[in-house]
Amino acid sequence: MLGQIYDGLQNPLPLIAAKVGNFLEPGVYLDPLPRGRKWAFTPTAKVGDRVGRADVLGTVPENSFTHRIMVPFSLAGASTVKSIKPAGEYSVDELIACLENEKGESVGVTMSFSWPVKRAIDCYVKRLRPVQPMVTKTRVIDTFFPVAKGGTYCIPGPFGAGKTVLQQVTSRNADVDIVIIAACGERAGEVVETLKEFPALIDPRTGWSLMERTIIICNTSSMPVAARDASVYTAVTLAEYYRQMGLDVLLLADSTSRWAQAMREMSGRLEEIPGEEAFPAYLESVIAAFYERAGIVRLKDGSTGSVTIGGAVSPAGGNFEEPVTQATLKVVGAFHGLSRERSDARKYPAIHPLESWSKYAGIIDGSIVDYGRAFLRQSAEVGQMMKVVGEEGTSLDDYIVYLKGELLDAVFIQQNSFDPVDAAVEPPRQKDGYRLVLEVLAAGIKAKDKEDARHWFSGLRQKFLDLNGTPWQSDRYAALACEIRALLAERRTSIDEKGIRLIEALE
Repeated sequence: MLGQIYDGLQNPLPLIAAKVGNFLEPGVYLDPLPRGRKWAFTPTAKVGDRVGRADVLGTVPENSFTHRIMVPFSLAGASTVKSIKPAGEYSVDELIACLENEKGESVGVTMSFSWPVKRAIDCYVKRLRPVQPMVTKTRVIDTFFPVAKGGTYCIPGPFGAGKTVLQQVTSRNADVDIVIIAACGERAGEVVETLKEFPALIDPRTGWSLMERTIIICNTSSMPVAARDASVYTAVTLAEYYRQMGLDVLLLADSTSRWAQAMREMSGRLEEIPGEEAFPAYLESVIAAFYERAGIVRLKDGSTGSVTIGGAVSPAGGNFEEPVTQATLKVVGAFHGLSRERSDARKYPAIHPLESWSKYAGIIDGSIVDYGRAFLRQSAEVGQMMKVVGEEGTSLDDYIVYLKGELLDAVFIQQNSFDPVDAAVEPPRQKDGYRLVLEVLAAGIKAKDKEDARHWFSGLRQKFLDLNGTPWQSDRYAALACEIRALLAERRTSIDEKGIRLIEALE
């Protein structure tokens, strides 16, 4: 299934275009399985073994991964392996094993089976608490608003704020094995862009095309609402299936608002009692049930697998008080709220650093991050005051605090996705860069006047931007870091004791 593009009912879209044209007739379903293809099967179970559902019978190579051929999840109780095929090439329709269940009945097993998408796969031993960060190599996420493997997060934002682009960047750089994209109700133009870009992108983990470890469930806004409703369930079921193989899976749903609109239309046709804004009364429970299918689990063989769910929300007019956004915020573990003001100012990613939040632990301790956020908050307050009284009505000390917050925003929170170095930042480099920014934030800065302070901070910011575009641990990087510290030493009059302790904690 890796590298494939399906609609919400798992019809393969390239096959639709080749066989029946641009539109599928109602009631017509195409087989998603390549039944004529032979797969290299290697048995791992032996005759006489006692197996249960989701136990591994053998393996098949799938791109750069090992695909586990498992006992069908619907098979209840323990069974005995009566026969199993030797290593060789077989199609998905050929019997590769014969099992005998507790009733003495013979059960044939092929390399494929079906599962209802609205029923969660629960063939694991234990559900674990998500604690390990899912590294995205995006600074504002990994440092300020982290996401855990097996966790949930949402990206609400107005149209054009960068939700889709942020998801594409995350899918390219996230520390996961499989990426599944559910384009549920997106505009056709955005989906076409994804379909064109992904095959051309090189996966930094494998060196292959990014599509080799990606599945796209594509339901544009012109497709039937019932298929749009099913698309998110198809995507999360595929994610759970690969989690059962001990893999880390990232599911990106774009956008859950249009999924909810499909639910609203179906609910209206069924003449159900409407809730707020005509959404079905059970909207919150359905959204919660979807996000609850994320998680990190321990499997029978002792390995772990995870499904991380990130959902984009497209509230009309950027209103975060509407029902879909509010229902989502109640169940997710991190909130990456996109700001129209930041996107209009070309501050990308447009995640608002003061309105967003996360319940997960990141790569840097929360108290150290809060120190930087305090400067952002103070800087925003001074900036609002300056809009009223003007720059001349602001004290020099307040103006320097404002410039410190602007520096943190410009050189750390903002990130250039088109720069070959800055596009993806590893955690050690993020810590090193944040430590350098902390040295500026914790220092008392002397200046003759506001013009002098603005000029000095402008030069310092350019040094940081040059640093961001330079390979880490190179001679050029070390030289730039020394230049930044030399500039700081010229103007530093004091250093905050709390800042000293936090900088030392990052060493």
